[in-house]
Amino acid sequence: MPQSVYLADDEKNIRDLIALFLSQEGFSVQAFSDGDSLLAACRQSPPDLVILDIMMPGTDGLSICSQLRQENSNLPIIIVSAKDSPFDRVTGLTLGSDDYLIKPFLPQELVARVRALLRRSQNTYPPSDVPCELTFGALTLSPGLHTAILNNQPLTLTPTEFDFLSYMIAHQERAVSRDELLQTLWKMDWQSDTRATDDLVKRLRRKLRTQQSNIRIETVWGFGFRLALEDELS
Repeated sequence: MPQSVYLADDEKNIRDLIALFLSQEGFSVQAFSDGDSLLAACRQSPPDLVILDIMMPGTDGLSICSQLRQENSNLPIIIVSAKDSPFDRVTGLTLGSDDYLIKPFLPQELVARVRALLRRSQNTYPPSDVPCELTFGALTLSPGLHTAILNNQPLTLTPTEFDFLSYMIAHQERAVSRDELLQTLWKMDWQSDTRATDDLVKRLRRKLRTQQSNIRIETVWGFGFRLALEDELS
C-alpha cells in the first residue's frame, strides 16, 4: 500500500507540481488549497507525512503545524515556504516541523527529504541492538514505545528530536560530528544545509531548559555536539 502524503499550498502550480513528483515516486497524495482542510482530513484519516506552506488562506501553516504536533507527536511534517529569514525558519522548527525547505526548490530535493523523514518514522533507527531504554541523567528514552521521560515527567519530542537524542545517548562517551548526524539520521548528505542540526539543537535546548533539566547539549566548535550534565561542566 503506498504511503500517504497530505499537501497544503495555496499556489495551484506549486501544489500540482509537488503532487505530480510525489505521485510519480509512488506516494498517494492528497492536495489542499488551505491548511484548515488539511487539518480536518488529518483528523479523519492521518497520513504518513504532511507538507505545509506557511502563507495560506484561513489558518496559517505555522498554526496548523503546531496543532498537528499537539495532536500527533509522531507525524512527520515538512514546511515549504518562500520566507527565508532565520526567525521564520526557527519558528517553524520550534512549533514542531521536522524540516523547513525554502522556495524555490528542486522537486527532487523535496522527494528526497520526504523519503528520509519516512525512513526515520518507520523506526529504521535505532537498530535492533540498541537497548530497550536509553538513559542519560534524568532523561529516559524508550525507542520501542517512542516515549521520553525527563525528571519523571513526559517530554514531548518530534520524531527528529527523538532520533537525535537517542543517537546522542547511545554515543554519549564521545562527541558526534554534524556530518555523522546528518548521514546517520537523515540517511543522506545534507552538507549543503548543516543548519538542520543547529536548528534542531536550539529547539531541544529550549525544551530541556523548560523542564529544568541539567542535561546540556554542548557545541564542539567546528565539529559537532556532545551530551553533558551541568554539574560536570563546572
